[in-house]
Amino acid sequence: MLELLLNMSIRLLPLIIASLASTQVQADDFTIQLGGFYSQSDTNMQVTNPVSGNNFTLDYESDLQLAENEFLPFIELNYHFNERHNIYLDWKQLHRSADTQALAKPFQLEINDTIYDIKAGGKLSSTLNIDVLRLGYGYDVFQGSNYDVGLSFGLHTMFIKTGFEGVIGVCASSELLNNVCGSQAIPRIVDENVTAPLPDFGIYGQYEFVPGWQVTSHAQYFYITLNDVKGELVDIKVGVDAQITQNWRMSVAYNYYKVDVDIAQNSPNKDTQIADYNIYYSFIGPMLSISYSF
Repeated sequence: MLELLLNMSIRLLPLIIASLASTQVQADDFTIQLGGFYSQSDTNMQVTNPVSGNNFTLDYESDLQLAENEFLPFIELNYHFNERHNIYLDWKQLHRSADTQALAKPFQLEINDTIYDIKAGGKLSSTLNIDVLRLGYGYDVFQGSNYDVGLSFGLHTMFIKTGFEGVIGVCASSELLNNVCGSQAIPRIVDENVTAPLPDFGIYGQYEFVPGWQVTSHAQYFYITLNDVKGELVDIKVGVDAQITQNWRMSVAYNYYKVDVDIAQNSPNKDTQIADYNIYYSFIGPMLSISYSF
């Protein structure tokens, strides 16, 4: 599917450039869309047990009590101009925090050559925040009196923030002795990862079956492999859009939305893997949004 979209985009590029060069840009409409849906999350990381020296899977939902189902808000801005062209910007977030009253197993993770040793038995506060920002361009390839079909190209940036607060030991990776850090302790650690803007490709369409009522759909995909980060996003949506007033519209849709990201962290001074994050969340179900155009 990705190769097909790439080939179609390359073939259409001269047409798009010629159209932009030969026609004056005229503002058509600007739309703000607000909505939300519930996510289903499954997040884990492979970590090292400092007592046994063995690796095990730490699950954010079952071991650290982060919510498995969470409300996901989103906002999308769309500027449609020159009949066939549109520019869009959208944002989705999944922010979760939880307290574990007594951590069952200790574990270690490494950030910038520093080993953090999280003790068992004590209270641990955990945070995992994920934001997805997307900027893109769409071109209506086919247009009719009551339908249009187009291709889109966008750039995704993901902001991932993890945090732990509790009984935490800290030492340099070169000072790790028998998988145990020294007596130095800190109350809180935060690790923030930002992916570079990465491309996605898509196809979209809408069909007005009665005046003011439309069937809309889109499908988008991207896959990344960058340094120690790799991941995939799939976004497929089919819905019905109804005009409430001249400027207000409401949409009900069925959406399949999946994000799967792996972040590998390995110590250069050890054969043992310190931390390998696997962040996964998906949504399969209804979503509701309202939009205003002016």
